[in-house]
Amino acid sequence: MMKQLRTGLILSAALMAAQIGLAGDQTREPSETKIEQQVRKALVSLPFYNVFDSFSFRVDGGTVTLMGKVAWPTLKSDAENVVKKIEGVDRVNSQIEVLPLSPNDDRLRLSLYRAIYGHPVLQTLAIRAVPPIHILVENGHATLEGAVGTSMQKTVAGMQANSVAGVFSVTNNLLVD
Repeated sequence: MMKQLRTGLILSAALMAAQIGLAGDQTREPSETKIEQQVRKALVSLPFYNVFDSFSFRVDGGTVTLMGKVAWPTLKSDAENVVKKIEGVDRVNSQIEVLPLSPNDDRLRLSLYRAIYGHPVLQTLAIRAVPPIHILVENGHATLEGAVGTSMQKTVAGMQANSVAGVFSVTNNLLVD
């Protein structure tokens, strides 16, 4: 009797595990294509790409649409040129916006960086090659882009950005992973 019960429990556990595995397969997102992987790697590897810039892209067959905002015009052309060289890319549609060159915005970028990444909750994020919180400043208005690990990190980043003198408004577009 005990042996049958143990066998029944083992089979039930195996069936549940198989069902969970199947459900996991159904909810799994499709993997990135080779072109998407190469575009992502090429963009984050650009030598002057940093926390004050933000890129996104869309791949539709051989056409890559680049989007985002950058602080320097040369970064826009660098992104376009590096993506054009990727095998399988036939056309690059650049919708990257160059932020206005402004000494005041540059000052705000540094102040925002110090306020955000200087907070103890967010300091560990600053040590990455490209930290996950991107700070875009346009005519005194700040936008936070990227992804953080917790909702607390998102809230703290927004509060820290709002505490910087001279910032007219803060839009917190951070995603929580």
